[in-house]
Amino acid sequence: MIEVSHVSRTFGTFRAVNDISFSIPTGEIVGLLGPNGAGKTTTMRMITGFLAASGGTIKIDGKDITADPVAAKKKIGYMPEAAPLYSDMIVDDYLRYVAEIQGMDFTEKVPHLCEICGLKEVMHKNICELSRGYRQRVGLAHALMNDPEILILDEPTSGLDPNQIGEVRALIREIGKTRTVIISTHILGEVEMLCNRVIIISQGRLAADSPTSELRERYGHSLALQITAGGCTPDELVKALTSVDGSAGATTASTEPVTGETKLASAIVSVKGNAEIRPAIFKLMVKEGWTLYELTPQRNSLEDVFRALTTGDAAEAKKEPVTKEAAK
Repeated sequence: MIEVSHVSRTFGTFRAVNDISFSIPTGEIVGLLGPNGAGKTTTMRMITGFLAASGGTIKIDGKDITADPVAAKKKIGYMPEAAPLYSDMIVDDYLRYVAEIQGMDFTEKVPHLCEICGLKEVMHKNICELSRGYRQRVGLAHALMNDPEILILDEPTSGLDPNQIGEVRALIREIGKTRTVIISTHILGEVEMLCNRVIIISQGRLAADSPTSELRERYGHSLALQITAGGCTPDELVKALTSVDGSAGATTASTEPVTGETKLASAIVSVKGNAEIRPAIFKLMVKEGWTLYELTPQRNSLEDVFRALTTGDAAEAKKEPVTKEAAK
């Protein structure tokens, strides 16, 4: 378990991290998000003990990272965005070296990590000859060498091609079954695929800490519907949808042509709260004699939430952080 309590970090007069608190239990994959300069990397470096906090406490399974750094760090594996590898070493020699300096039995650990990180084909190569994807895998093997209970990854798929990204994501997903994993990334789709919880930091403060689905529910309309109908004009469709009980308004939308349909319109209708308006829309279509071609639910994305929380587009985002309790 990771416990971060009222942690701050200043550099001279600049406060990079400002009084943030959160806890992460064992066995959770958490996405740590924020725009450039928000304090994500500083937060990760404080959790790993690379940087000392200016205030507050950080505990790893009850071990204070400042008071008992050796015991706390033994539980952590950390892979920075630019993995600090010795490029003139052969992969096998490098991993053996890492095992020895960490007091591990390299005859057992290196073959095991070679297998789970998919390094079998490159163990005989110099690190400088490896692709970015394989270098990331070597960095991940390094981070896993001491069999850590907590794995912290900074931009683990940065610079990888689509095939490499898929491989690294699959590896992280497998590792996350038995370990606590924190991932910092700018790829929001990656967070949605890998993480069951999101922590967002903006301007050094905690802006959100919640499961992804609950963040979506809190911002904007939790649900909108795209309606495409034949036999009506866009204005007629928007006017009719706006009048439906539970509708929060409608706007015109683009649509693909339908063969044989000369009068076609599409609109996005926003839903008030948890109202169920689809039956009413269906009855409206029947009453007006229109043909219903599409009725598709659309939920706001993690990207929408991220933008609202980190740019001030949502006034609510400026007032208080979205915690797991507040989002309920």
